Amino acid sequence: MNTLIKMAWRNIWRNKKRTFLTMFSIFLAVFLSLFTRSMQVGSYANMISNAVKFSTGYIQIHAEGFWENKSINETFTESESLNTLLDKNLNITHRIPRLESFALASSGPHTKGTLVIGTIPELENDLNKYSEKIIAGEYLTSSDKSILVAEKLAEFLNVSVGDSLVLLGQGYRGVTAASQYLVKGIFKIPVPQLNNQLVILPLKESQYFYAAENRLTSISLMLEDAEMLEEDIEYVRSGLGDNYEVMPWQEMNREMVQSIEADNVGGVIMLGILYIVIGFGVFGTVMMMTMERRKEFAVMISVGMQKIRLLQVVAWETIFIGAVAILIGVIVSYPLLYYLSLNPIPLTGEIAVSMEAFGAEPILPFSIKPIIFVNQTLSVMAIAVAAVLYPLSVILKFDMLKAMRS
Repeated sequence: MNTLIKMAWRNIWRNKKRTFLTMFSIFLAVFLSLFTRSMQVGSYANMISNAVKFSTGYIQIHAEGFWENKSINETFTESESLNTLLDKNLNITHRIPRLESFALASSGPHTKGTLVIGTIPELENDLNKYSEKIIAGEYLTSSDKSILVAEKLAEFLNVSVGDSLVLLGQGYRGVTAASQYLVKGIFKIPVPQLNNQLVILPLKESQYFYAAENRLTSISLMLEDAEMLEEDIEYVRSGLGDNYEVMPWQEMNREMVQSIEADNVGGVIMLGILYIVIGFGVFGTVMMMTMERRKEFAVMISVGMQKIRLLQVVAWETIFIGAVAILIGVIVSYPLLYYLSLNPIPLTGEIAVSMEAFGAEPILPFSIKPIIFVNQTLSVMAIAVAAVLYPLSVILKFDMLKAMRS
């Protein structure tokens, strides 16, 4: 066996041009498949990350019936037993108490319905880095009686830092909620829907505004290991009982999940088409290599080499060529994909507008999850192995005299 392996290794370097051409075909397959799949997975991960961090969390706790009615009357108070339960779970990295409701925001000539989120500014900033997203003015503190306004909402209402904004809504148990606030800062977040309608208040001030003292609509939980989501949901549900709703992010973002699933099917189909195109390219190269070597095969058989051993040599040659090409493809692709994962490609023009219309951030993010490299490497190796079936079939049906004459 060692002799056959050495022979196969030497054979692939006897005709360097042929070998490099075959390697380039496989390298291109690896590079294109990694680039395509990394972009798809990165886009899905970015959508999920934005939805989880800026909105729902991986898990959200509500009062029973709140998610269906979205009523500020369906609120709860934070208890010591609830805090103790969450403290004991080491996989929970952040818990963000919020009071969320709706209000009309008016700057005088302009009025628009808004989503008002009352939160603890320091906790929110620790998770979402809101202070780094301020494009004008300053970030909030817990003692402030002012507001932050999302960029597109501020543009619509024609307000800037220092201007006044009137909020009018319905508070707890039907109380009228109305007040005037100074705009302390304007921020921009990568969730177009929220960027068009979000107003942020300190939690204590929002509870005063809605006459819902010490009450919350939700507690959003962030996890260190998202793979433990089901276990953590079961842990929280078993500890809280039936008076609370404990919901995973998938249930609260059903439209987004369905959109990702549909797009993923389309992505897999496109990747399949790419594999077919690449497979024909690799097969054509291998077929050309086989036809060129027919006389070589005839000579080897004529001097006494068994066909089965010749099959093994050709198989080892393909394995070596495929392994080297795939390794080069991964080595070349990884730095590029790593850079793009840190620096997503920004989109402009009509493409950006259409993406924002669907609630997606206008960028092309990339992912470097190990499973992407494993799956694409195995897929391309399978293509290379399938391509070697042709030379093997040629050897099995080999006509030595005809090959010698050609």
